[in-house]
Amino acid sequence: MRAPDFWDRKTDGILPTILRPLGCVVASIANMRRKAVAPWRAPVPVICIGNLVVGGAGKTPVVLDIIARLKALGVDVHVVSRGYGGSELGPVQVDVQNHTSIQVGDEPLLLAEAAPTWVAKDRRQGTEAAVQAGAQIIVMDDGFQNPSVEKDLSLLVVDGSYGFGNARVMPAGPLHESIATGLARADAVVLLGADEADVWGRVQRLGFKKLDVIRGKLEAVGNVQDLRGEKVVAFAGIGRPEKFFKTLEEIGCKLVGCHSFDDHHPYTDAELLTILADAIDTPVFTTAKDHVRLSPKYRKRIHVLEIALVWKADDQINALLTPLIQGLKTDG
Repeated sequence: MRAPDFWDRKTDGILPTILRPLGCVVASIANMRRKAVAPWRAPVPVICIGNLVVGGAGKTPVVLDIIARLKALGVDVHVVSRGYGGSELGPVQVDVQNHTSIQVGDEPLLLAEAAPTWVAKDRRQGTEAAVQAGAQIIVMDDGFQNPSVEKDLSLLVVDGSYGFGNARVMPAGPLHESIATGLARADAVVLLGADEADVWGRVQRLGFKKLDVIRGKLEAVGNVQDLRGEKVVAFAGIGRPEKFFKTLEEIGCKLVGCHSFDDHHPYTDAELLTILADAIDTPVFTTAKDHVRLSPKYRKRIHVLEIALVWKADDQINALLTPLIQGLKTDG
């Protein structure tokens, strides 16, 4: 879905006010659901990477970074995902050679390139399957609002330019739950990009002064210098396509065409042909998450702008992971 404009913090108005009672109902139901469930404790540490808002906040690059750090230390890390948009109920291990985004979702296909990834609508079943397959640590892609599995480390990812939107719960705003209830269960906030939405200030004002706020940014990687001054056509079906277009401009590309789609949009041949027709003799770029949703016959004609997470201070994220890794050595 594409977030309505009134969810943005800058455009609060009559609609959020009218819908606020419904948002209160949603928040109350979510809170009761969490209290009614006794979470299952997995025999291995579980790291949850989540957010509070609908749409993209940058979770996938954070998951990939943590996977890389754990693997570098010799940890057998597996990923568990709900497989949003996919038809598989699971639990099933993602096979990048045979599964499609229609079956398992787009993010699991990306994550499966980095570590064994399990898709399961029931997160406990997915976690159990990963443990049985030899996982020493589980990284849960999203699932912060899901109470079925106990988390040993919960990181809330927040886009610094968007923050918490208008700070209201759906449908009045983009939040899955109130900011305060979410922060109360978090071990740290991962703040990506410049803090244009005053995320740090809001965390402080809500009384969470001891909650770690870890800073990072998403940067284009690869031979991006070759794109400086290049005319390109771009398209994206992510939470906020404008962020992708802005990244291309920041590395020096000249955008001669932009096509925005809803998050997780399933591209048709007709749509791709229209985009390619708009780009005669001009390279076409999209995101890695979009690229896995394309028909194979078009993938070679469309380029991917690779993005990676750069932490402001590596020692902060390492300090959160170290106790979990030391626990593995103690148990062993």
